[in-house]
Amino acid sequence: MPQLYFNHLQTHFLRALAEALFDDFPEMAITTDQVVDNLQSIFSMIGGTKAEEISTAVTLADIAMGPLFSLLSIEDRKERIQHRMRDTGFYLFKDMARLRALLYFSYYGYWQDGEDGDPLIEGQLANRDNPVLKQIGFTLPLFRERKPDERPLTRIDGRDINPRHVINREMVGDDIDIIVIGSGSGGSVSARNLARRGYKVLMVEAGPFYPSYTITHEERMMASHLFKHGALQSSKNDEFIVFQGRNVGGSPTINNGICIHLFDDPLTHPDAPNPLDLWDTMGARLDRNRMRASFDAVQDYLQIRPIEPQSSRSNGPHLLRGWGKFVTQTDEAWAQRSKAGWFSKNFGPAGTDKACAYCGYCNTGCGYGRRNGMGQSYLPDACTNHGMRILDRTRVERILWQKTDHGRRRATGVEIIDEDGVKQTINAKKGVVVACGTIASSLLLDRSDVDNTGKGISLNIASPIPCLMPEGMSPAWDEDQMATMVDCGDFLLESHFQPPMSMASLMPGWFGDMDKRMRAYSRICSAGVLFPGDRRGHISGGKLDFQLEEWDRALLRRAAATLTKVHFAAGALEVWPATLKGQTLYPGDDIDAFFEEAIRAPGDVTLSSSHPHGGNPIHCDPDEGVVDTELRVHGTDNVLVTDASVFPSCIRVNAQFSTMAIAQYATGFSDPFATC
Repeated sequence: MPQLYFNHLQTHFLRALAEALFDDFPEMAITTDQVVDNLQSIFSMIGGTKAEEISTAVTLADIAMGPLFSLLSIEDRKERIQHRMRDTGFYLFKDMARLRALLYFSYYGYWQDGEDGDPLIEGQLANRDNPVLKQIGFTLPLFRERKPDERPLTRIDGRDINPRHVINREMVGDDIDIIVIGSGSGGSVSARNLARRGYKVLMVEAGPFYPSYTITHEERMMASHLFKHGALQSSKNDEFIVFQGRNVGGSPTINNGICIHLFDDPLTHPDAPNPLDLWDTMGARLDRNRMRASFDAVQDYLQIRPIEPQSSRSNGPHLLRGWGKFVTQTDEAWAQRSKAGWFSKNFGPAGTDKACAYCGYCNTGCGYGRRNGMGQSYLPDACTNHGMRILDRTRVERILWQKTDHGRRRATGVEIIDEDGVKQTINAKKGVVVACGTIASSLLLDRSDVDNTGKGISLNIASPIPCLMPEGMSPAWDEDQMATMVDCGDFLLESHFQPPMSMASLMPGWFGDMDKRMRAYSRICSAGVLFPGDRRGHISGGKLDFQLEEWDRALLRRAAATLTKVHFAAGALEVWPATLKGQTLYPGDDIDAFFEEAIRAPGDVTLSSSHPHGGNPIHCDPDEGVVDTELRVHGTDNVLVTDASVFPSCIRVNAQFSTMAIAQYATGFSDPFATC
């Protein structure tokens, strides 16, 4: 039995809710009691404030569903769910409806414990006959058939950080030159550059160290351990799920490795705005030659290249094929000028034995050591070759200061809190680099008495749209999760596919519809729309407060309608937009009219973001921004911010490559601490 996270009354309500939600399933692979036990396990692993929020939400839902909900007949419970969750126009009830996704992914995320030994192998052996996976026709990577010309799913050893470089607080010495806070894209690039200059660098990371050989295909565990808030971090109004990594290596450990050049990418729509041009007008003029050299340096080091077409045989080509036909059916100028093609990624080097073997589990970490993420590139280089050490599972509470003779502030170190709640001060002789992501960096700087933080936050907002294809296609789960894109100018279309638990969390549909859709798992293709929410958010009460305007929803409606038409152009039989009601669209439907009616208010559609940026923007005026054009915090001598939080406006595309480049810009060409 799992550790009980929900109390008796909450568990009783969840069981009653599950019985109703699964009642139309002709056959249950596991019982509803097992579903609720699975949910208990998931939130026991997540813990913390997010688990507390969900616990409160369960209690409120129990109250909102009315007196004696658990004592109603299942048919009456289903009717109440339809009225108060699925078809509601009341925003608070729409939020309550998200419990549906928790119970469904607790069903499709069912996992049986393996034996001791290699966790990646033993877990798959134990789940070869997993009844839920068999029900939907899903085969774990270990048991998939590979053609002779395909790359074998074998582990590449020796690329990860040596564990001896990951230390505890008692091993931290008093001779640290520079403290780098955060180990994601910005922190890793900065740390390596500074360590190569001979500085003694300590990296502090709030999340745990999970090298490749400890990563498995158990989605519920990996999501709980590698993501912030177990991949359930939400905006303050719960309108968005915001995905961020929380581990040594950061978000590059659990993302798809997509690398889009900020201003010089061959797939960029010719009418799309150049962010650097806008930044010039916003007091954030950066040297173009130095920025271009920064992108080049990162690209060369990580061997960023277009992915191999063999890594996506179904889902990626589906989007390109559908787009090609859609373009012939419209005379819209923006569509004719759009760019479509294969993503470039840091999963290479392409064409070699060490390249990605496209198992389809990118978003929960690569257990095969093939991801060229921070934990397999910048970080092991900084540690093994240049002496850096990493203090994991440790939160930086605040930066410590002293005043200088010329009225500025100088960082002398940081105050940390480890996972046991023990506080300690770590001194830094030269300075501090903040790179823990838009939300965490904003909160840290605010706790450290830096003004104007956490404002003007941007998101690239995504909404998934899966579809049902005819029988006989190659299953989309046996390939790269994200392979192709279309840049439509003011929005993007991106192919994507997910393993069972993650797919269930984004799959729309209630009751028997959910069962039918997931049983068609091998016939599904999926893509999503991505559109910019420019400077709509700020940090409030420790969380991201982000509000969409009506013109944002209008853009979402147009983007979703476009992707739906692309699906049908590619041969889809049904399209399932991510609306709360979970409707089905068919060829011949009035698609534009449907989305005009279906997306009217917050909560009508599933939204998420993996790319928060802004909050601590570059600006030459200290009254308008947090860092100057060298990424130094205004009014300080020795504190840099080198993550996506310094972006003054929305960059519209995946932020990983740009974050690495901005860190290279700040630390890769001259020594920012030379005079400190």
